[in-house]
Amino acid sequence: MTLRVWLSSAGAATVQVMRLLRENPDGVAVTIYASNVDPSAAALSASDVSAIEPRYVSNEDYAQFALDFCRTHRIDVLIPPRRLDALAGRAAEFAAVGTSLMCSPLSAVTALTSKVLTYEIAGAAGVPVPPWREATDADELYAAVDELSLTGETLCIKPSGEFSAFGFRILDDRPLTMAHLRVAPRPVASVEAVAGAMRRAQADGEFVPPLLVMPFLEGPEVSIDCLSTPRGELLIGIARAKQGRFRMLLDDPTLVDIARRIVGHFELAYLTNVQLRYRAGEPVLLEVNPRPSAGLFHTAFADVNLPWAAVRLLLQGDSGLRTPPRLGACLAVAEAVMEVAPQRESPLPGAAHRSADLVSG
Repeated sequence: MTLRVWLSSAGAATVQVMRLLRENPDGVAVTIYASNVDPSAAALSASDVSAIEPRYVSNEDYAQFALDFCRTHRIDVLIPPRRLDALAGRAAEFAAVGTSLMCSPLSAVTALTSKVLTYEIAGAAGVPVPPWREATDADELYAAVDELSLTGETLCIKPSGEFSAFGFRILDDRPLTMAHLRVAPRPVASVEAVAGAMRRAQADGEFVPPLLVMPFLEGPEVSIDCLSTPRGELLIGIARAKQGRFRMLLDDPTLVDIARRIVGHFELAYLTNVQLRYRAGEPVLLEVNPRPSAGLFHTAFADVNLPWAAVRLLLQGDSGLRTPPRLGACLAVAEAVMEVAPQRESPLPGAAHRSADLVSG
């Protein structure tokens, strides 16, 4: 029997997840379906069946697309990293068409889509969070900068909603120097430039997303890949310190305990991700993603197959994990190249069949 797994909104790193699913320790045959709004997305070339997702549609329309796709292709498992607000809470509807949906509860997805809500709820639960203020216009931005600048730390801004890393800027009012031009560029903007952009947008009737103002936390980011039960019981958490092109699989129970508290408090399910950074030598919460991280495949170097463990947990209630992860490894992130078959017309509406031999490096 072949298991049909649909990886929606499939990004480039999804190619490695496909490999882990195909090379699962149970020897189950897996057919990978992948979709993206971009027809040229590289992951589509590595899947067995690919399709184009609708772009700029409502949650209701996207959910209907997903349900129709699952029904048409008899999908067994859907693993979505995007449009969670459209799919969360619909597990029963997907079950009715024979599909198991891997997704956290709608309440968690809603809360974690807003970084302001995330910090409010996590802070109230005793999870360490950095100081922060929300700014919805230029006046609030100036006030937040004046208040938080008293700590002497460099500040940054980021949209409060689900924008990934888009919109992140380090606030720096210093004039540009030749020294700046001799190093790699950083996402920098002056306070005045950001305030001006907010004023112009409001004057033009353009939506201004709330901005989070907070200290810019230097140093390695710690990303904790989590596997948990549908009720938020953490089964395994693997912490990765990210510094440039290097990753360290950390053996630090303190970091995993923070992730355990967050996963349990929000009742996160299956594959999720908690990100921390250090402030004054102590780990603080950066953000929580109710979805698998792009770097999830790095955990394979801990001798665990988290994508397959999550599929087993979803279908059988048992992850199959019996031994603790191997921690302490240092990884170097290098490019990988794969040869893909030429694109050709698909006999299925809206989908193109492509095959690829994957070569990882």
